[in-house]
Amino acid sequence: MKILHTSDWHLGRSLYNRKRYDEFAAFLGWLAETLHNEQIDTLLVAGDVFDTSTPSNRAQELYYQFLGRIAGSHCRHVVIIAGNHDSPSFLEAPKALLKNLNVHIIGEKPSDAADEVLVLKDRNGRPAAIVCAIPYLRDRDLRTVEAGESIEEKGSKLIDGLRSHYEEVVSIARQMRAETGDIPMIATGHLFAAGGQTVDGDGVRELYVGTLAQIGVDAFPPDIDYLALGHLHVPQKLGGQDHLRYSGSPLPMGFGEANHEKQVVIVDFNGCTMSVSTRPVPCFQPLARINGSLSEIMAKIGELQMAGSNAWLEIEYTGTEIITDLREQVDAALSGSAMECQRIKNRRVLEGALARAFAEETLDDLNIQDVFLRCLDQNEINEKEQPELISAYQEIVRSIAETDLHAE
Repeated sequence: MKILHTSDWHLGRSLYNRKRYDEFAAFLGWLAETLHNEQIDTLLVAGDVFDTSTPSNRAQELYYQFLGRIAGSHCRHVVIIAGNHDSPSFLEAPKALLKNLNVHIIGEKPSDAADEVLVLKDRNGRPAAIVCAIPYLRDRDLRTVEAGESIEEKGSKLIDGLRSHYEEVVSIARQMRAETGDIPMIATGHLFAAGGQTVDGDGVRELYVGTLAQIGVDAFPPDIDYLALGHLHVPQKLGGQDHLRYSGSPLPMGFGEANHEKQVVIVDFNGCTMSVSTRPVPCFQPLARINGSLSEIMAKIGELQMAGSNAWLEIEYTGTEIITDLREQVDAALSGSAMECQRIKNRRVLEGALARAFAEETLDDLNIQDVFLRCLDQNEINEKEQPELISAYQEIVRSIAETDLHAE
C-alpha cells in the first residue's frame, strides 16, 4: 500500500484580493500526475480542502474536476477529512455519490466512532490498510461547557477529550486489524500540536494560541503506524518522529512562506516495513518580499527583472526619508515586466500622518489577536484580568469560525 499525504489546499484563497485559481489548477494537475507516476494507491487529504465554508463555484469546479480525473486511475482510494476552514456538511453533501468512486469523506465527528474507521482494500479485494479518518474536532466535540471553569480546566478538558476520542477510534481499528490480519493502521488529524512551527500571517496561530497548542505526542495511541496531520502550513515532524507528520500546505499561503519549499509526503508500506519520503511541490507562482531604502528596493527590483522574474511582490519601505509617491515609483519600475506588486508598506508616511500610539501600524498589519490586545491596552485592563478575557475572546472567535453555514 503506497500512500500520498497532503493537506491545507485552501482552494479559493486570495492574496491581497489577487485570485490564485491558476496556481490551484496547476497544483492539482501536478498532483494527479504525481499520483500516476508514483503509482499511489491511496490519497490522504488532511483537511482544509477549501479556504472558506462557502467556496466559490470556481473552487468547487477545481475540486470535482480533480476527483473525476483520478477516478479509475491507479489511485484506488481517496480519504478526505474536513479542516477548520471547511464546512462539514458541504463536504459531506455528495458523500454517497463520491463513495462509488472510492472517495471517502469524513466531515465531522460522527455519533458512532466506528464510522471513522475505514478498511481499504487492494486490487484483489483483500484488506490492505485501516484508516482512522478523524476530522477537525471542534470544542463542542471534545468537552461540555460548565459555568465557572478556569482556563486550565477548559484546556485540560479539550486535551482529555481529544485523547479519549483517538483512543476510542483506534481501539475499534485494533479489533478490525485482529480480524483482517496485520495490516497498517493510519490515522488522520487536523489540529495544532505542541511545538508546532507556524508562519506570520498564516491565520493559524491567532486562533489557536493557548490550550489547543498543547496537544503532545502522547495524545495519540502508539500503535498508529502513520499519522497524517493537517492545519500547520510548514512541513514538519511531530516530536521529531518520522511517522508523525504535517505535510504542510502545497502553496505558500502568504509572503511569510515565500521562501519555503513545499512538499507532499509518500508513505510506502511493504508488509511490516514502512518507508517515508517527500516530494517537492513545484513553485507555480513565485512570491518575494523586498524591504529597505528606496535605492535598495529599486536595486532588488532590477535584479529580479534581469532574472526574468514573474514574482508577486510585497514591498516594505524602511528608509529615513518621507516618500509620498512610493507606489507610483514602484509601478514605473515594474512597467513592462511580468512582476506585480501586491502590497506596499510605507512606514515613514504613516509615521508622519498619524501622531498616536501604534502609528506605524495599519489594520492590515494586525491579526485578530493583535486587535483585541490593542483594545485591552487602550481600555487599561489590569494585566491580571487579561488572560481570562483573552481566553474568552479566543473561545468566541473559534465558535464563530466553526459555525457550519451549510448545516440545517
